[in-house]
Amino acid sequence: MGFAYGMAMPPAALSPSSAPRPVAVELVALTKRYAQGQPAVDSIDLRIASGSYCCLLGPSGCGKSTTLRMIAGHETVSSGDVLLEDRNITDLPAAARGTAMMFQSFALFPHLTALDNVAFSLKMKGAPKAERQAKAQDLLERVAMGHLAQRKPGELSGGQQQRVALARALITQPKVLLLDEPLSALDPFLRIQMRAELRRWQKELGLTFIHVTHSQEEAMALADTMVVMNHGLIEQVGSPHEVYNKPATEFIARFMGGHNVLQTPAGKIAVRNDHMRIAADGDGIAATVTDVEYQGTYVLLGLDAENADGRTGVSVMLPESVFADRPYALGENVHLSWAAPHAHALAA
Repeated sequence: MGFAYGMAMPPAALSPSSAPRPVAVELVALTKRYAQGQPAVDSIDLRIASGSYCCLLGPSGCGKSTTLRMIAGHETVSSGDVLLEDRNITDLPAAARGTAMMFQSFALFPHLTALDNVAFSLKMKGAPKAERQAKAQDLLERVAMGHLAQRKPGELSGGQQQRVALARALITQPKVLLLDEPLSALDPFLRIQMRAELRRWQKELGLTFIHVTHSQEEAMALADTMVVMNHGLIEQVGSPHEVYNKPATEFIARFMGGHNVLQTPAGKIAVRNDHMRIAADGDGIAATVTDVEYQGTYVLLGLDAENADGRTGVSVMLPESVFADRPYALGENVHLSWAAPHAHALAA
């Protein structure tokens, strides 16, 4: 027995001239206040396109998980609204929203088989046993777990448990799938493998995924749209390419990594460390090599450099072959520069 899921074709990437996708989820002045202190989420506005993979990214305590839980209905909204396809779901219970949550811990019932875990929500709704098991088996087949349908969670690997958790979330036929740091409990190798699988499933199903993560690498690998949060606010929204190459603020530049933040007479700028030029002499700012790290395909140099508002730490990424031709030693005095197009102005 198959499901429709509204998935005739995976959503295609939009060209600049294409019409914008419909909005799946809209947050309007969404706020969460607790008894004391600053709001956990402070009047944020956000529109998430239908059929897109959106990652909410930021450091611990930035409000990303609270935002996800408010969308899911697992956290009450202090003020503002949550809309799903233009339907206000702010005050609806979680089960009536048209969303499904996939948790970090997978939250599978240890005493039930994979099949019964997936079928559980339909059982609670009173679906006949044959119907719910047929639908559960179909979903397990979709995530390459059909052959393990009779195993219990303790007999499955972490990656297999995640597939079961995904199938269980999909059985309710949600319009939006919410993922709360679903890869953080996996080992690094499996995390990379499961990233690719999540992205493939999202495209094949044609669903909107909203994924919370603290990993910049994970967000850049998965997202169509990255939403970077800090102190309950949204600092920047854009594609991974836009956010990484054109950080809006100093926080974004430092949080995303790979950038040097410098104060020049014209203002504050960010320059990617692979765009920095280094030479023993010549024009540019004076610096001293303080660290040399061999990273295989590249060498990362740490430097103490002159800056308009005092000395600052700078990093330079050199291809291994370039460093081999001209190695730099600890304590060596050098000059740093960059091409003008590679300097990105930061907001004050």
